[in-house]
Amino acid sequence: MRKKFTDSAEIRPSDITPYDRYVSRRALLAGGLGLAVAQSIGGFGRPAFAQPAGALTYARNAAFSVPDAPNSYADITTYNNYYEFGTDKSDPSQNAQKFRAQPWSVAVGGEAEVTGTFSLEDILKPHPLEERIYRLRCVEAWSMVVPWVGFPLGDLLKRFKPTSKAKFVEFKTLYDPKQMPGQRSSVLEWPYVEGLRMDEAMHPLTLMAVGLYGKVLPNQNGAPLRLIVPWKYGFKGIKAIVGIKFTERAPRTTWAGSASNEYGFFANVNPDVDHPRWSQATERHIGASAFGPRKPTLPFNGYAAQVASLYSGMDLRKFF
Repeated sequence: MRKKFTDSAEIRPSDITPYDRYVSRRALLAGGLGLAVAQSIGGFGRPAFAQPAGALTYARNAAFSVPDAPNSYADITTYNNYYEFGTDKSDPSQNAQKFRAQPWSVAVGGEAEVTGTFSLEDILKPHPLEERIYRLRCVEAWSMVVPWVGFPLGDLLKRFKPTSKAKFVEFKTLYDPKQMPGQRSSVLEWPYVEGLRMDEAMHPLTLMAVGLYGKVLPNQNGAPLRLIVPWKYGFKGIKAIVGIKFTERAPRTTWAGSASNEYGFFANVNPDVDHPRWSQATERHIGASAFGPRKPTLPFNGYAAQVASLYSGMDLRKFF
C-alpha cells in the first residue's frame, strides 16, 4: 500500500578540492532534483528526471555552515565507516560500487497519521535542497568537514503528521546481504537501526542528506538517503534508509544494543565521557589521506550554542 502525502579544524590548502573543479562538477538546474533515478517505485511509470546524472540543484545555507574548509572529495569518499560493506575504512569505497541505490522506497509507520510505502520521488520531490558544511566526528576520535547536500529532516517528518504519542523516531537501513557483503558477518545485528528523540529529529540542524560536494551521494557514503546529526558521533548518521517509524518508546538501536557500555543512545559528542578503550578529549582531523595533529574535542562537536538546551537537566555522563 502506498499513500500520497496530503499536503573548526584547520585544513591544509592541498586538502581542498579546487573551486573551479568543484563548480564544474555541478549544474544549477531549473526545477526538481537532479537524481539519476531510473524509475519511480509505486507505479508512477513516467520518465526519470531528464538531468545530468549525479547533478543536484541546491542553495548554500551559510547559517548552518561552519567556516572551515571542507575535506577533499577523495578524503570523504575513501575513508568511511559503513559496516554493511566491511569493517576497514577502505572497504566501503571498494565494496559498494555495484550497490543499486535505485529504484528505492521508504516504509513509514508507527504513531503517525500518514503511513505507507513511499518512493524516493515521493520523499524528495517537495523539498528544496541546500548545502551545509558540517563537522563530522566519529567515535574513534577522528573528524572531517563535509559539504552535505540535503533538506531538514523535520520538514519531512511533519508531512507524516506524527501523533502526540510519537516521542522518538526509528530509522532502519536496507538489509540485503547479496549487495552488502558486510551483512553476511555477525559483527553487528542486521539490519542497522538508529533513532532520535523527536525534539532532536525536528531540530533545524538535523539533515536528511542526499548528496555531497554538489553531487548525488556516493554508495559508500550512504546513498540514496542518510541522516546527519552534526552534534552527535558519526554512528548516529544511519545510511541507506528504508524505514522510518514513529514510536512512543526509545528504539533499540544497533550499537546501543550491541555494546551499551561503549555506544549510548544519545551519542552526543562529549570530551568528558571517554570511550572505554580510548579518550574522547582530543581528536585528529583527516586530510590528504593522513591524520593531522590532535586538537581538543568541542562539546556537542562545536554546536553547543544551538543544541545544549535540548539536554537541560540531564546527566550527560549517564545519558551518553
